[in-house]
Amino acid sequence: MGELNRANGGRILLTTAAFVIVVAGMREAQSVLVPFLLSGFIAIIAAPALFFLRSYKVPSIIAIILVILAIALTGLLLGVLVGNAVDDFSAQLPTYQAKLKTLTGEGLAWLNGMGVPVPEEIFSKLLDPAKAMSMAAQGLSSLGGLLTNTFLILLTVVFILLEASSFPAKLNRILENPEQSFIHFDQFIDNIKRYMAIKTITSMLTGVIIYAWLLVVGVDYPVLWGVLAFFLNYVPNIGSIIAAIPALLLALIQLGPGGAAWAGLGFILANNLIGNVIEPRFMGKGLGLSSLVVFLSLVFWGWVLGTVGMFLSVPLTMTIKIALDSNDDTRWLAILLGPEIDDEPASTGSGGLLKGWRLPHKPNPDE
Repeated sequence: MGELNRANGGRILLTTAAFVIVVAGMREAQSVLVPFLLSGFIAIIAAPALFFLRSYKVPSIIAIILVILAIALTGLLLGVLVGNAVDDFSAQLPTYQAKLKTLTGEGLAWLNGMGVPVPEEIFSKLLDPAKAMSMAAQGLSSLGGLLTNTFLILLTVVFILLEASSFPAKLNRILENPEQSFIHFDQFIDNIKRYMAIKTITSMLTGVIIYAWLLVVGVDYPVLWGVLAFFLNYVPNIGSIIAAIPALLLALIQLGPGGAAWAGLGFILANNLIGNVIEPRFMGKGLGLSSLVVFLSLVFWGWVLGTVGMFLSVPLTMTIKIALDSNDDTRWLAILLGPEIDDEPASTGSGGLLKGWRLPHKPNPDE
């Protein structure tokens, strides 16, 4: 028994060490991994359009060219819409910061007059809205920095799509049990495509609502904040909050507390409508991850891969969950990563998530 425990302990230690080494390597190779991962997920999203064109006898090269042109035109349109707004916003940033600092000083004076002493030094260290505006400008610039890898990403997508048709045949020769493996592979691809499709549609709807609302309220750069809401809606849990901060601060500078309140109401209505009504209705439980795992994956992949890791945190974690679920020895980890399940007696024979996970039957000596 002692030797068995030592063997198990050594295996756990070796697995943990390997995990740490792999994560450290991924973090160091971030500049290489990020474009490749983006290319892979773009190819997964674009593959149905490619196969659709090929089903109508369109030659593969022409179909790939059409798909790549659609992707490039979409990126170009976003660049045209956002590029000028980002430049103007960055140019006006010192003015906005000065106005915000003045408003903050007036707010602190009002609180002190109401008998709520708030030292300015402590407030500036813990919560400085001017720094928040600066961070927002830096974040917008970092999103634009992804365009520097556009050619590499598109070129990688082209080669992935070229290999897409022959990939199943290659797997069929490599794998020992291709039929069983294809089931998990198809499940992975379907889940990723479904998640990305639903998330893209709901993110577009969020961006359009935010743009229209801020345009009516009168906040500057409504297109910029709508596009920012579209992108950050991919980031689970906190993306919508991050998207709202710079727009609300700008509304406060421009229109005062009343205008900021109206702008905030638009963000609350849009995010509650999309996040709590529309998205769960179509997403259902197909995501297959618990809320805690979604949040932890956001933190982990954001630390490993940066901003892009936050956008891809859910698809990457789903990939790991499906891989764990395909092996009997690691399926228990996949269940832990999965969504909340109703308490159900393990002895029931109706199946469900607990089917196949009952303790083995111990024969009765009297039988």
